[in-house]
Amino acid sequence: MVKVKPLHFLPNLITLASLFCGSLGVVWAVEFQIQWAVYMIWICAALDLLDGLVARGLGVSSDLGKHLDSLSDLISFGLLPATIIYSLSSGYLNDPWPYSSFALTLFSALRLAKFNLDPEQDIDFKGLPTPANALLISSFPALIDQNSENLRHGLENPALWLLIIGILCYLLVSNIRLFGFKFQNLIWAENKYRFLFIGMSIIAGLALGILAIPLIMLLYFVMSVIWQYQRR
Repeated sequence: MVKVKPLHFLPNLITLASLFCGSLGVVWAVEFQIQWAVYMIWICAALDLLDGLVARGLGVSSDLGKHLDSLSDLISFGLLPATIIYSLSSGYLNDPWPYSSFALTLFSALRLAKFNLDPEQDIDFKGLPTPANALLISSFPALIDQNSENLRHGLENPALWLLIIGILCYLLVSNIRLFGFKFQNLIWAENKYRFLFIGMSIIAGLALGILAIPLIMLLYFVMSVIWQYQRR
């Protein structure tokens, strides 16, 4: 009889912790406690990274863990960011426009299903990963808070919100190639884009704080396009 070591369940426990934090974030977003909801996105992103590191460190992987991770991501990085946009937009728009935010949840589900079925996304990505999309959305409250007067006219226009939601939905399910962050080794020639991106992101984060997130996402896309061009 094969003995199952208790530590082998640790990655799944971390995933469940992320799911719990994502659920809390949804509650806080509905209650318009936006900052707490944003904190939950950051915690979920850290836990999402941690469960993968722990699983690889322990040398354990399973279909259960893979599907559990996707279910957790759907709440933490699909429903939670959509609920944040719903709460933000409901402060500027009348019904039914804010409900369009939940298109992000639907496209996040499509994105996760495609990811699970695509063996080519084991190391790199096609389309914007749901954690990256959620982190980008987590910067919206701060951007609006610091520029509310300048943005007020635009924020009261449903077309702006629909444009933002539409672009994010497209990026989630697009076939745009983006480099991943699973290091197979630490050789510079094979990881230079990863190293450069991480270094530049740290510098931008230290200089701009949360406001650096949109800039970091733009940098990610630009560097991925250059990376893909050189690969070809």
